Amino acid sequence: MPVMADRLSLLAGPIFAIMALFTAFLPADAADILCSTSAASPLTGMTAMYALMCLFHLPPWLRLLGSSQDVEQQP
Repeated sequence: MPVMADRLSLLAGPIFAIMALFTAFLPADAADILCSTSAASPLTGMTAMYALMCLFHLPPWLRLLGSSQDVEQQP
């Protein structure tokens, strides 16, 4: 079970990054155009939230990269 949890924790960061890219670059629907100023900047609303969630889920990747570098440096 811990292996599955480790792998699942690695999925969150890339998924939130993809969602941030989709919300930043795909055209907004009519409700967003009429009801908000979301067209002013691509870094507002859901895009910013997904980008922050991606950053919050980055530590498992940093641990993975750090552990792989430790293995390479051992004689």
